[in-house]
Amino acid sequence: MNPLMAPDRAATAEVADVVVAEVGVPAGGVLLRLGASRYAVAMGDVAEVAPVPGLTRVPGAPLWLAGVANWRGRMLPVLDLRPLLAAETLPLPGSARLVVLARDGVVVGVVAEAVPGVYDGELADPAPPPPTLTADAASLVLGQVADRSGPIAVLDAWAVLMLRERVDRRRHVS
Repeated sequence: MNPLMAPDRAATAEVADVVVAEVGVPAGGVLLRLGASRYAVAMGDVAEVAPVPGLTRVPGAPLWLAGVANWRGRMLPVLDLRPLLAAETLPLPGSARLVVLARDGVVVGVVAEAVPGVYDGELADPAPPPPTLTADAASLVLGQVADRSGPIAVLDAWAVLMLRERVDRRRHVS
């Protein structure tokens, strides 16, 4: 156990290490705060959580494409899902984090206002999402789970990764 880690975090880390050793993919997910809501993304789809790096805006890009960043020597597209989730888009606070998602060679960063911890429960079979979601939000949310603090929307990591298909990649020639 790491003596610098809070006891509950250390216990969570030990449990996650055991799950990885036995199954290969950790259970649960990383919690993200976007607007006034909490979201979870499966632990197996999270490559890294880090401070938000400097971003370079891409001219003509949709509002939800925050820009690109240098991540480990590679150009990383960085998404701000708040416009798609109909969440209020305020300037990012100091607690903001970049959650790097990766699956099948596709990698993107997602900005979150905060990453308050992990959800230790099962995300594979969430309850249906609320019927009040916008079409964009419904395309990104698998369903919802809850803990003692309330509901948590479960993000579909693959749908987030595939947002790249909605960006016009043609080069503009003048």
